Amino acid sequence: MYFVPMARFHVLQFRRMDRVQAVEIKMSISKLLEKRYLKWITLFIASGTLLCCALPILLVTLGFGAVVASLNYNIPALLFLAEHKSWTLTIAALILMVLAWVIWRPNQHCPSDPALSALCIKSRQWNKRIFWLSLLIWLIGFFTSYLLLPIRNLLGL
Repeated sequence: MYFVPMARFHVLQFRRMDRVQAVEIKMSISKLLEKRYLKWITLFIASGTLLCCALPILLVTLGFGAVVASLNYNIPALLFLAEHKSWTLTIAALILMVLAWVIWRPNQHCPSDPALSALCIKSRQWNKRIFWLSLLIWLIGFFTSYLLLPIRNLLGL
């Protein structure tokens, strides 16, 4: 008789511990997502897709092939990004998806203090601007890497 209530007590205690751990995990994830550097890393990586894929095509199209050769010789990282453009674009897309979730995730609230609320709203606007700029850069890189040549061949240019 005595063991049954004690067993129930221990089961309830473990369930509470699981809830506490789940809350701690959620809090640590939300703290990670509030980091400002995530937005700037996204912009930087999206710009990398522009450098590896769109810039060389644009320069060669305009007749600056020697500039592209010089850039590739002096900055070997551009060759690495160009050779691994599928990985570059995939990683940038995944980071853009994480950033989109950070910006538009549910249950975000600004503080009730007017000064802090204005700052919160302003930071949200800047986050959205950085996201859309990063997405535009990524789309340009994706278009020039994978869609431009098939469209050009289809049109016979």
